[in-house]
Amino acid sequence: MEIGKVPENILERSVFRQIRHRRPEVVLHPGVGEDCGGVEVPPGEVLVLSVDPITAADKGMGTFAVHVTANDLASSGAEPVGVLLSILLPPGKREKYLRELMEEIEQACLGLNIEVMGGHTEVTSAVNQPVVTVTGVGRVEKERLIATGGLRAGDELVMTKWAGMEGTAIIAEERREKLLETLPAELVEQAAGMLDYISVVPEAKVARNAGATAMHDVTEGGIFGALWEIGAAADVGIQAELAKIPIRQETIEVCEAFGLNPYRMMSSGSLLIGCENGNRMVEELEKEGIAAAVIGRATDSHDRVIVSGEEIRFLEPPGSDELYKIYGKPQC
Repeated sequence: MEIGKVPENILERSVFRQIRHRRPEVVLHPGVGEDCGGVEVPPGEVLVLSVDPITAADKGMGTFAVHVTANDLASSGAEPVGVLLSILLPPGKREKYLRELMEEIEQACLGLNIEVMGGHTEVTSAVNQPVVTVTGVGRVEKERLIATGGLRAGDELVMTKWAGMEGTAIIAEERREKLLETLPAELVEQAAGMLDYISVVPEAKVARNAGATAMHDVTEGGIFGALWEIGAAADVGIQAELAKIPIRQETIEVCEAFGLNPYRMMSSGSLLIGCENGNRMVEELEKEGIAAAVIGRATDSHDRVIVSGEEIRFLEPPGSDELYKIYGKPQC
């Protein structure tokens, strides 16, 4: 496709035809010339908004884009309603790519019972790879809104699923041939399959109903970054035990192949939950088939540390994610 706005005929057949409407509160839908989406909210509810760009994945980009934003919304206690998309494509990308991207986005929306509410699609020389920016819209009763900064000293920290999930899935897809030089095909396939666990919407709902004081989805910077951020948001200390952080063997093997630290790697699909009773929270999550573990607690100091045996290491604000190293240089 050529530089500029995507032509109307391509929008009609490759974008709008892929979108389905399934949320009654969405009252203004995508179309040619429509620049906004509209959501009707009942009294006593608030809209929750979140925005995320997806640049680190090509394969699976549509799936990642929807779920990463829906996870942000769910982490606030909100029910995701819809997304608005900004899709920037480099010159020369074929219409087939756009259509398949939209099909992937729509499939992810179907699984979450949300819809595409609008957006913008353009071909531009300002990018050399596709960039999808997603703005998510959710709704929640005002008194049930949960802030990352709601963590209190003495609260326990529960982590769902496993460290490094998102990065593992991306590497397994984009560096498959390299991995197959040293790892079994079955392990690489299982690593790629971690994409199936990328949504935290189910566990966020369980955690909200079970009395979570704070929630934070584990994204760029991995679990180490998320631990620092949840502590910083609440202005409390953090003490977590490395041995208690769940991680799958596939992630360990994939990270060793590229010399990456899995605890500092993108982990969408994992939710960090603050609560009074971590064991009870784990029990509630496991009733719904969601793996979880108590990994630490909030403290009344300002130290944020990881304990490994007798060693104590101080956490730092998240920097460049480990995943970017597979592309040859750190990203800012």
